[in-house]
Amino acid sequence: MADKIVTFDRPQPRQQLFFEARAAYVCYGGARGGGKSWCVQHKSILMAARWPGIRILILRRTFPELRENHIRPMRKLAGAMARYKATDKTLEFVNGSLIVFGYCDNEDDVDQYQGQEYDVIFIDEATHFTEYQFQTLTACVRGANDFPKRMYLTCNPGGPGHAWVKRLFIDRRFRAGERSEDYVFIPAKVTDNRVLMEKDPDYVRKLDNLPPGKREAWRDGNWDVFVGQYFTEWDRDKHVCEPFQPPAWWRWYVTMDYGLDMLAALLIGVDDNGGAYVVGEVYEGRDLGDGHDGLIVSEAAKAVRELAAGHTITTYLAPPDLWNARQETGKSVADIFAEHGVYLTRTGNDRVDGWMAVKEWLKIQRCEDGVERPRLRFFPNCRNIIRTLPLLQYDEKRPNDVANTPHELTHAPDALRGFCVYRTAKGCEPPAEQHTKLIDRPEMKRAIKKRRTR
Repeated sequence: MADKIVTFDRPQPRQQLFFEARAAYVCYGGARGGGKSWCVQHKSILMAARWPGIRILILRRTFPELRENHIRPMRKLAGAMARYKATDKTLEFVNGSLIVFGYCDNEDDVDQYQGQEYDVIFIDEATHFTEYQFQTLTACVRGANDFPKRMYLTCNPGGPGHAWVKRLFIDRRFRAGERSEDYVFIPAKVTDNRVLMEKDPDYVRKLDNLPPGKREAWRDGNWDVFVGQYFTEWDRDKHVCEPFQPPAWWRWYVTMDYGLDMLAALLIGVDDNGGAYVVGEVYEGRDLGDGHDGLIVSEAAKAVRELAAGHTITTYLAPPDLWNARQETGKSVADIFAEHGVYLTRTGNDRVDGWMAVKEWLKIQRCEDGVERPRLRFFPNCRNIIRTLPLLQYDEKRPNDVANTPHELTHAPDALRGFCVYRTAKGCEPPAEQHTKLIDRPEMKRAIKKRRTR
């Protein structure tokens, strides 16, 4: 067995980092061609040889992918060390170790692993798995023994699991019970794979020739641009701006999406050139996970009033479903908001038209002041709309619509959609005598000077 291990190809530098990582969750990849499958194959066999009796699970989304990418090459790689049993889809090693090959073609397929115990799980192409599937599998990593307990993930940007992988390993936004030290990301690009570069030097050229979006995701491992992304117009460098003190004469809007699962409200100012700035947000509800409760209407109204404090709001925008009367009281959610001082205006609810309107606001264009920029920009403190908007993907069944899953990602964009589809009015600078005292304030002088030089 030792002779067999010595004959393995040596890992390249990035792959070596993957082999040496000891965190509970290790994620490798980002771009195409970084040697992800090689890592899974060699790491799993080495662990099976090193730890007699260890139980390892290797997962892909479909069985054909599993067979071509792992079962066939690993049978050859393991040689005399292990015997493959086709009926069980397992590699049984002579030292008692076991590698199980599994797949989760549908969301509920992961339930078959509940109650099973594995010491190590490899999820190849993890962004093809949903967060529910990932969380279900984490509970399977256990055992009363001294074997390492880890999950290894490989992936590229895009797919139904893009958001949760990005949250944990790229943005490192952790929820209650998640420890930062448990999560390690090892980025790898095709240029890190010397073997591939030597054997197929044209592969980089092929990546360079991919269409925009796919090229940045597959060649560069860019997690803000990926296959299936709905708002390909998004560019953080262009859409997120430095905060400033807006002039008092701007028109102000609050637009919202509300339910017990989430209140997402945005404070948006429209300047005198027709441009808009998202300057504040409220984002609270059950969809954020443990420790977060939904806000009842009175609490939501209070949060909206606090968001709007200090601004004269032109219109509070909300989706039409808030006007549905409740059978037991005869009142609608909009009625209850009004009782608590927030008077809502119904905005459009056509999803496709609404998303097209958002795209128009996001695209780079020549504005009325002659400067090329997006009409809609965001202050950096609006973290949730900045986070969720670029993560939205196309709906597979309605190609012009946004996918409703993962649901947590949809709330703030739905609120923004309500604003973008509404016929807003520009801010209008009043005559000088009406605001002389206002613009004499030092912070207003700075704001006006900065606005006129943008």
